[in-house]
Amino acid sequence: MFFSKMVDYFMTLTALMSALNYYLRYMMFRFLLIIAALAFSTNNYAYERVVLLAPAAGDLFIQLQQQHKVVGVTRNNDDFKDALKIGSHIKPNIELIKSLNPDLIIIDSTRFFSDEMASLLGAKTVIYNPVTLNAVLEQIHHLGTLLDCPNQANELVTTLTQVLQKIKPLVKKPSVIYEVTQMPLTIAGKGNIVSDIIHSAGGELMAPSTRKLIKFNVESVLVSQPDYYLYQIGPMNPNPQPPETRQLYKMLPSKFIQVEQLSYSRANSQSFYIAAELNRQFNKS
Repeated sequence: MFFSKMVDYFMTLTALMSALNYYLRYMMFRFLLIIAALAFSTNNYAYERVVLLAPAAGDLFIQLQQQHKVVGVTRNNDDFKDALKIGSHIKPNIELIKSLNPDLIIIDSTRFFSDEMASLLGAKTVIYNPVTLNAVLEQIHHLGTLLDCPNQANELVTTLTQVLQKIKPLVKKPSVIYEVTQMPLTIAGKGNIVSDIIHSAGGELMAPSTRKLIKFNVESVLVSQPDYYLYQIGPMNPNPQPPETRQLYKMLPSKFIQVEQLSYSRANSQSFYIAAELNRQFNKS
């Protein structure tokens, strides 16, 4: 009698344990489904109201056909006719930005747009400040995710990669100095997108530092004897004297090339075409 009850007890216990195991597996499966659904919905949220405080990123919005999502831009950005001008990237007008009710703000650093300012707006903040062409490609993929346009992003990355693949190798790597401002003399450092543009074109930027901008002097230029001397014209260097007419520079064997500041200094899709064009100029010499 006792033995029979024990058998019944163990059979009942086994059945309960089996049912409990099935229930736990079922609940775990439901939990994983919920986690997957949450992850899917988060990754597929598309930001619709964007404020651009990083002017260089504007080109990518146009290339990705997402310019309609830009509601605010800096005062010197004329590429988005329907967007409100909200000051400069150095002094953005927080009240104007807040009135636009943005859900995404693109900045180039936290130097002029602090975490405190971001918290007042309640929008996601993304830093756009690539210093290499590969980093630009990574940012394109990132924007493709944020704006829910992965196909356009993939196509753009493929196109720009093909531009680089067409660059022809050089027999000799030319040395290059890039003048940012004539007075005071400032050159691009190796932490500048210009450095990777020149490197991708087959040249080598002559710079003693990894900083973006470096204070320099004419004597150091003369000692360096660069093969090419690029000098920009733009807001930072509006009226430079052509280097070949500067008295001391007449002793340089360099080839002087004038370039547009905004084209070279802004890291975006145009940087790839600039590298390809610079490579063609290197190959002519």
